[in-house]
Amino acid sequence: MADPVLHIKDSYFFEVPKFLYPHPYDEMGDVPEFLRKAHPDATLDEFNHDLAGKIIIPQPFGTLKNLYTKDTGFAISKFMILELVVAVFMVLLFSWLAGRISGGQRAKGRVANMFEAALIYLKEQVAEPAIGHHDADKFVPLLWTMFFFVLFCNLLGMVPWLGNPTAAFGMTFAMACVTFFTGLVMGSIKFGALGFWKNQVPSLGLPIYIAIFVVPLLFAIEVLGLFIKHLVLSIRLLANMVAGHLVLLGIMGIAVAAASSPSWAIAAPISVLGSTAFSLLELMVAFLQAYIFTFLSALFIGAAVHHH
Repeated sequence: MADPVLHIKDSYFFEVPKFLYPHPYDEMGDVPEFLRKAHPDATLDEFNHDLAGKIIIPQPFGTLKNLYTKDTGFAISKFMILELVVAVFMVLLFSWLAGRISGGQRAKGRVANMFEAALIYLKEQVAEPAIGHHDADKFVPLLWTMFFFVLFCNLLGMVPWLGNPTAAFGMTFAMACVTFFTGLVMGSIKFGALGFWKNQVPSLGLPIYIAIFVVPLLFAIEVLGLFIKHLVLSIRLLANMVAGHLVLLGIMGIAVAAASSPSWAIAAPISVLGSTAFSLLELMVAFLQAYIFTFLSALFIGAAVHHH
């Protein structure tokens, strides 16, 4: 085909086993128009071959230029759908848990006790040390939701043919924005709109003739650092989730690269065992990165609602 857009792991289609969704087009008119425009020289057989196993997401609010770039309007990506699925799942799950203890009853059952233990840990080991005992309780629901949303999105990356939404910068940046605006709004409520920004500069007790030069410089550095650390918060999560999958892809590629050589009998077991080991590591990373993101968010919020 004209360019390899159909082979890029992007977010505008779901990939399933080819035998479950062979995707046979009977005539060229059945092929989506944006794909025909992107690949005007492609034949029907080429479209059927490259689109086998791919379910293209309908776009009622926009149009696509190809399978990885939108043309106009609001394009719905695979990661948006997966995030919505995670959100609905969390609403159902936590509603069920809330119903189990709504009357003041103790949590019963392994699942309920597991989530209760997670809640207590987030409250006592994350929220209270980072934000303080006095203010921690009001932020626990946000941190609790943030942790499990990131965790479940990370775990989707372990499911074949889905991918993890946290491997998209738009998602991690949006989560970092939640942390930033939470600190901005709650800090402004506590100190006032101007007081929040004034609080970015610590009290130094400098003489006025020194402070007039030092304080503006410190203010510029601190405000710039405020934006940078939230940007880094999003990039850290993105980089860690993408890096693991790239390493896993490289290990799996060993067997593919050696498929036509006599060394395949050696490369294949190494690839399988290595992929299994790194998949277990990725499982641990999914939990670890959700915790780190939540912990750093708690630290940033705590800094926003307390005097420096």
